[in-house]
Order: sequence, then structure tokens, then C-alpha cells
Amino acid sequence: MGIAVLVLAAIASGCATPAQEETGGRSGAAALKGGNGPGENGPGENRTGRTVDGAAGALLPPAEQARRAREAAEAQQVARAVAARRWGLAQTPLAAPAPPAVKPRIGTRKGFEVDGQVSESLPPVFTTVPVKERVVFLTIDDGAEKDPELIRMMDELKIPYSAFLADYVVKEDYGYFKKMQDKGVALHNHTLNHRYLPGLSYRQQKKEICGQQTNLERRYGTRPPLFRPPFGNYNRDTLRAAKTCGVRAVPLWAAEAFPDRMEWREWDKDLHPGDIVLTHFRGPGDWKGSMPDMIRRVMKTITAKGYAVAKLEDYV
Repeated sequence: MGIAVLVLAAIASGCATPAQEETGGRSGAAALKGGNGPGENGPGENRTGRTVDGAAGALLPPAEQARRAREAAEAQQVARAVAARRWGLAQTPLAAPAPPAVKPRIGTRKGFEVDGQVSESLPPVFTTVPVKERVVFLTIDDGAEKDPELIRMMDELKIPYSAFLADYVVKEDYGYFKKMQDKGVALHNHTLNHRYLPGLSYRQQKKEICGQQTNLERRYGTRPPLFRPPFGNYNRDTLRAAKTCGVRAVPLWAAEAFPDRMEWREWDKDLHPGDIVLTHFRGPGDWKGSMPDMIRRVMKTITAKGYAVAKLEDYV
């Protein structure tokens, strides 16, 4: 069935096909047909005699692999279009390009340096990832609101995002964020208690940051490489403490999303390639709308401006 027909059929039906399993960018529907009848190769071999992954055709010629990758991407956009309509998005989110083979080199944004930034090799602090593609990165802070609809919405729309977690609110339901992690979301450090770090001693800051590193590793099995200080405030001690417990980078943000508006760091009040977008785990009791309302608002802006959301960890 051609892709055009598939698009029409999916949209007309108003329901998506089951989510395709991840197969390294290849379509399982277009898997290599192996046979073992008279005159045919045995199972798992192609005509050259090479062993092939029967489910995905791992050793297919590059052109065939590329064709299948395109088909898989197109099929995913079909499902995304259906999901976008179901979730009330103004437009279907754009597909992000393939991750870079080599991650860009990231330095500290001018004016965001601290004493010893270079000489002590402190983690870089930045608001934008240096890329040329029209991609931005969505990040969500703290963990106060635990709306199951957010996890379902983002999974169906295939929108990547990263969570920066503060333990004082996350501990109410660690399981919620485990479900998020199981969907491919990276969980990062936002301290134990969300305190104003420059007002603390080095020792106190280290406890806030490294304590959360240890906690996240114990709860979720990974020691996060990324850390975001509460309120975006930090000093030299913050970065020194973060470095001691494995933090490699400190992403801040270029724009912030709310259910009813966007707020901008830059003078032109616009998005730029590689911008990091911040929002928070909040609900109707905290702002004018739900988490899905916020996603509808931020995606309306991102898509209308011609940007796709990419996964931060693929670049940083």
C-alpha cells in the first residue's frame, strides 16, 4: 500500500495503527522475506550468503535501508497526524532530523561564565545548543504535577522531552517518573529541595546536587550527566560541586512555556535553532490549564515557526 493511501486511510479512520517497535529506523512491515524452498537460500541468508537479521534486514544494501527508513518515518508521521488531531493540536508536529553522528561542542554562553570556568574545566552553562537545523529541545522541571495524560500524550505524539527532577516533590510518586523513563524520557538533576543555591555554602550545595545524583541513580538506575539549578541561579561553588558528582553540562533555557503564553529570554522574542525550551510540571491549581494544555500551546508555537522538537540527549 502506498504511503499516500496509508495517510488517507489513517486519517479517515481517525485511529492510529499500533506503534511500531523500534528497529533502528527500519520498518518491520518491509522486513526481508526469507525462504528455504527449492532453489532458495536457507533461513537468515540473503543471495550473497551473508547472514541477515530476518526481522529488519540489517545487512541490506544502504539504498534499501534508506528506503525503509523513509517509509518508517513517513508511517510515523501518519500516526502522529492522527494523534495530533485526537489531542487537539493546531498542526501536526514536524519530524526531527536524524541525530548528529558527532555531538556538537558546547561551551558556556558569553556572560554566563564564573571565575575558573575554563581553568577548572567546569561544566558549561548554556541556553542554546549550537546547531544549524531548525530543532529545539523541550525540558520540564521539578515534578510537582503528575498528570498521566502527559505521558500518554507525549508518547502518542512521539515528542521527545527531558525531565529535571527535584526530590522534594518527586518523592510523592517515584513510580510516575519511572513510567516516564520507560517511555524513553531522560531524568536529570534539579536538586533535592529546590533551594536558592548561591545562598548556600559549597558543602550545602554539594549535598543538594550530589544527594540528588545519588537518589536518582538509586531510584532509576542512572546517574544524570545534566543538571539545572533552581531558578537558573548558580555560582562558582555550584558548578564545582556539580562537577564532583558527575555533572557534565548545565542547560538553562532560552524560552519558557505556559498554557496561555510564551516568555522569551532573547530580545527578539523568537525561537532560534538549538534553543532550549523550559516548562514545569504544573496543573490547573498552579496556572491557567493542564499539562496537555501547555503542550498544545508550546507545540503551536514551535510548529508554526517551522521547528521540530529533538531529543536533548542526542546533542548534549
